[in-house]
Amino acid sequence: MDKKELRNLIKNKLAAMTEEEYWSYSKDIQQRLFCLPAWKNAQTIAVTISNGREVDTKRIIEKAWGEKKRIVVPKCDPAGKIMAFRQIASFNQLERVFFGLLEPKVEETVEISPNQIDMMIVPGICFDRKGYRIGYGGGYYDRYLTIYHNDTLSLAFSTQIVEKVPKEEHDIPVSKIITECEEIN
Repeated sequence: MDKKELRNLIKNKLAAMTEEEYWSYSKDIQQRLFCLPAWKNAQTIAVTISNGREVDTKRIIEKAWGEKKRIVVPKCDPAGKIMAFRQIASFNQLERVFFGLLEPKVEETVEISPNQIDMMIVPGICFDRKGYRIGYGGGYYDRYLTIYHNDTLSLAFSTQIVEKVPKEEHDIPVSKIITECEEIN
């Protein structure tokens, strides 16, 4: 299957998930994340604001704030196809942008450099067991991961794990994937 076919297959599987499954699996994934040494040691965590059927990240962000960790979220520049991470201290510092995504308001947040981020939670639609992923097609993370060199992991439901993701020369795998059932290294 090519990337487009895989994206559609996984989107359909996610759409078939019940609300109860979604929240239960998200909670299981969050609990696994909170037990990781990488979580415990990280002071600055990069994460997207979950949208649709992505693993819920709002509770992860709230937990991080409760532990006095710094949360940074991506601000995309569609013209340049690049992104930067900006620190947020409140969900009120977010605004809806293209595709209905929530991103930080530039005038209320400060940019954080890649070397200041301890752990990055990388989004994706599907993943293989080697850490390769299919994202949403913009290539933002592929470009950012060339300049980011600390811990990377992804959160995914087990239905998002496939045998093999078609990869390209520039693709950079994440070092760990957490599902409701397991940790994949």
